[in-house]
Amino acid sequence: MSLKIAIGSDHHGVAVRVKIAGLLAQDGYSVAEFGPSLQDTAHVDYPDIAVPVSQLVSSGEADRGILICGTGIGMSITANKFSGVRAAPVIDELSAELSRRHNDLNVICLSGEMLNEETIVHILQVWLTTPFDGDRHERRVHKIAEIEKMLGLAAKT
Repeated sequence: MSLKIAIGSDHHGVAVRVKIAGLLAQDGYSVAEFGPSLQDTAHVDYPDIAVPVSQLVSSGEADRGILICGTGIGMSITANKFSGVRAAPVIDELSAELSRRHNDLNVICLSGEMLNEETIVHILQVWLTTPFDGDRHERRVHKIAEIEKMLGLAAKT
């Protein structure tokens, strides 16, 4: 079974988003894509893209999400408002690996301005293939879910 990936970008990451979506589809991933087209030159507000990607991950309709904006920070802030979403800006292969092993990161946020296309592709290869270590890290991820419940942010099922 292949992972279902939701990918989105604002105007800062359109070209790399389109390329990555194509590569993911070639590799057998199911891809849902959000954001402006290559021909669209208008600026797009990153929350408008982070919302549908995060909703799909939060609901379980997507296994993972990829968000690209200028820095990855704004997308991360928005994505983390959704129950069950664990999002963070990732800047290199090591942070990609550790975000999966230790945090079970399910939404990766990338910089379309500070990272080149080749680096982003390498980061995603690591992130998509690295498993969650579980064990003591699972306890910590579970505590995050408990905080969501305490704050009334838990998904309605």
